[in-house]
Amino acid sequence: EERKKILLSEMEAISLSKTTALTLHKEQLMKMQDEIDRYTEMTSLILQTHTDHEIVALGDLLPTELKAILKKVENMSLTPNQSCDLHVSIHTDSLIKDLSIFGHIVDSPPSPSQSKWSSESVAKVQGMYCVKLESITSKGERYPDGGLQVKAELRPKSYDGEVVPGEVEDYGDGTYTITLIPVTAGPHQLLITMDGQHVQNSPCDLDVRRNYSTLCNSLPDQVINCSGDPNGIAIDESGEIYVSIWVRIFSDVVCVFDEAGQLKRTIGTGGYGDGQFSYPKGLFIKGDVLYVADSGNNRIQKWTTGGQFLQNFGHRGSGQGQFESPASVVVDQCDWLIVADRGNNRVVILDQDGTWLSTINDADDISKSGTCYFRGPKGLALDPQGNIHVASGGSYPMKVFTPEGTYVRSYGDVKCYHAYE
Repeated sequence: EERKKILLSEMEAISLSKTTALTLHKEQLMKMQDEIDRYTEMTSLILQTHTDHEIVALGDLLPTELKAILKKVENMSLTPNQSCDLHVSIHTDSLIKDLSIFGHIVDSPPSPSQSKWSSESVAKVQGMYCVKLESITSKGERYPDGGLQVKAELRPKSYDGEVVPGEVEDYGDGTYTITLIPVTAGPHQLLITMDGQHVQNSPCDLDVRRNYSTLCNSLPDQVINCSGDPNGIAIDESGEIYVSIWVRIFSDVVCVFDEAGQLKRTIGTGGYGDGQFSYPKGLFIKGDVLYVADSGNNRIQKWTTGGQFLQNFGHRGSGQGQFESPASVVVDQCDWLIVADRGNNRVVILDQDGTWLSTINDADDISKSGTCYFRGPKGLALDPQGNIHVASGGSYPMKVFTPEGTYVRSYGDVKCYHAYE
């Protein structure tokens, strides 16, 4: 009974800490959004009503202000800072089972020196190098929870090389994936730490070699920066490869390669107007029409595969005809567009002109039925029968719906965290 009281007290403290951290984080994000909206409104007003002299002055001011906002974004953690680790020593199996409803109960903390990782022995310049890390307790068992401070970096042994930080993905079950993209060839050291301590076999030597086989090697410098973020890919009937790439502000494009990987042309530019992209993600090709999930602009765009802009539809919001960071788009046999409206936790079905037909997992449906099929849908696919398969984040399994949006079934282990298309 005493242990239960202690546990409940700690859980209440953790809940309060999480609530406080999320509230502060939300306030920071809202302040940043208000600042961006203020500059957007100011720019629109000046462009519509002011003189050429004032417009030129705005052109000098705006880049400086945008850089300041971007600096704030870079310095701002995407995850609220919080401390929610809980370690208790319990030796009664029945009590552990009874208390497990409150969360993960472990009788030993994670041990960085015993935590294991695995990867390839050789990395390539501008190639994705992935490390799989498993946190292990002092008793040699896997630590059953996430939230540990895992960091990694790749350090060149030469003085003129560039240190590459690792991007860490926490799967919430004691396992992590670390992604690094080396920028220089030669001998390096790979360092991985967990809660400030080196994991097993860290640091270690890693040989980084030149990469002669990636698509990025065919991109001329004046066209696109290879350090961009590829998001979506599609292939047309002739075999040409279309890749949506987020490079940096106002530089997003869709690149078209031939089958040999040579860049043939680019489609669109970065921006917010017609024929411009902001963080383009999912692509789909049907016939000679290219569909783009223009995530940052909260809309869907249609182009010819030859690069002619046709139309776009949607804007930011949660109502009909609105999107919040759409991540994927496919077109079914009836020429209906099916969109993974990630930020609104739903899948939307539209006709070719963007007219709203139906919604899957809509907030109103969830409140009525009490069933939430997924959160943050990211990937879509259609089977030969036209059924819609949805991959979403978190611990949700894959979901299958009829072409009309009726739920059919689920598949996949619920521990398949962060599933993408």
